[in-house]
Amino acid sequence: MSSQTALPEVSCVYQNHHIDSSRWRVFKPRPDDIVVATTQKSGTTWTQQIISLLIFQDGPPPAPFHDLSVFVDMRFSPLDELEKELEAQEHRRFLKTHTALDGFPFHPEVKHVFVTRDGRDLFMSLWNHYSNYSQDFLKMMADMPGRVGKPFPAAGEDIHEFWNDWIGRGWFDWESDGYPFWSQLHVVKTWWQYRHLPNVLLVNYADMLADLSGQIQRIADYLDIEVTPEYLVKVTEQCTFESMKKRADEVIPMADMLFDGGAQTFINKGSNGRWRDVLSADELATYDKHIARTLTPECAHWLESGGSY
Repeated sequence: MSSQTALPEVSCVYQNHHIDSSRWRVFKPRPDDIVVATTQKSGTTWTQQIISLLIFQDGPPPAPFHDLSVFVDMRFSPLDELEKELEAQEHRRFLKTHTALDGFPFHPEVKHVFVTRDGRDLFMSLWNHYSNYSQDFLKMMADMPGRVGKPFPAAGEDIHEFWNDWIGRGWFDWESDGYPFWSQLHVVKTWWQYRHLPNVLLVNYADMLADLSGQIQRIADYLDIEVTPEYLVKVTEQCTFESMKKRADEVIPMADMLFDGGAQTFINKGSNGRWRDVLSADELATYDKHIARTLTPECAHWLESGGSY
């Protein structure tokens, strides 16, 4: 069966200090479910906020969207609690994953919104994220039962050392980048291969920066959610970077435990291109080699520039 007709299948299990893709086995799909699938630091929280506002148009949601949009892969709750939490949700569910498409069960009735961004921009945001992990959070990850593999290493002080690891090593044997987290490029590759499926929508961070209102409307249309022009303006205003940073403590209620500097650290710059003043020509050449080895030219162009695909 060709890739144009076949559906994705689970062929890898992702288990480390942060994630455990096998947790998806307790997921019982509903016909209107949404999966927000992203690479790290690529607009996950942004997209969760957008979809929450699209779903809950008639009144406030029953909880902060960050709590409603369950991060299924994250191994910080017992499996039976995860299952109960998923089953208890009565609203249209919008679940979160960072897992590649070869690592979790794909259901044709579930809509998937995949969001990513230029890897160099992702790296800069990830460095801010990684280098500001709190000691409490690092200890919690180290002490959490059931970890598979080595403990998560704390960040050093040199962004260039992190770059060399991140672009040159994989945590999992089948990856060649992403250390000490997981690959960006492999995740992108797996979703790009199935972009033709009617229940997969690819969104690029660059397009969200360039035309937030247009991308919100695009997501709403894909999710079969009607939005009036007036409400579209309201959602766009609430989802600007400035608005979300101003409400950072509301957006990321657990940030004080996770990061030194709390929510203001998590919602940092919201911009692209900062790598130009940080990464050397040799470092950028290494990135280009990895891109060329992993992604098709068409996919690489879309990842860097966004636009139609």
